[in-house]
Amino acid sequence: MVDYLQTVNDRDLRNQMAKSLIEIMGNMNPHLRDVPDFRHKLWDHLAIMSNFDLDIDWPYPLPDRKELESPPEPLEYSDANFRFKHYGKNLQEMLAKVNEFDDETRQMLIEQLANHMKKSYVSYKKESVNDDAIFNDMKKITRDQVDVPEDLKLADVKQPKPAKHHKNKNKSNYKKKRNFKKNGRY
Repeated sequence: MVDYLQTVNDRDLRNQMAKSLIEIMGNMNPHLRDVPDFRHKLWDHLAIMSNFDLDIDWPYPLPDRKELESPPEPLEYSDANFRFKHYGKNLQEMLAKVNEFDDETRQMLIEQLANHMKKSYVSYKKESVNDDAIFNDMKKITRDQVDVPEDLKLADVKQPKPAKHHKNKNKSNYKKKRNFKKNGRY
């Protein structure tokens, strides 16, 4: 449609056809009508589709061609070079702040975080782990800044069971239809 619109010689007719084309574009995407500046975006898309060569009376200023053609700025990713990825970055950040709390709260947080670490370990490695390994990891993460109580016992965490594969449901539906046919109910 845009290619044909560029071949029309009469400017008034071309303007009228461009408005009709915008209406068609709006009807094809009714879910976008709630977006702010919906019409402006449609006119921008028309300009881009016509490679900025369409000679009409634009109701909005044309987008900057250089800005559209320039590559986006690279995204800054967080530093993912941490050693215990299976525990997650948030848990490691929480461990770094444990010492900021009073004794009672700190002990409770250490216990909760250690239990969470054990669950994460079992979920990631698919094998059981003893409490001492979790406590050693906790000390390594915090560079021995956190004192783990010696009498702390963590909850038992079992390996997740593999999901059961169900038989093809279409076969059972076929049998039901066949039985309905046999009994004269189909």
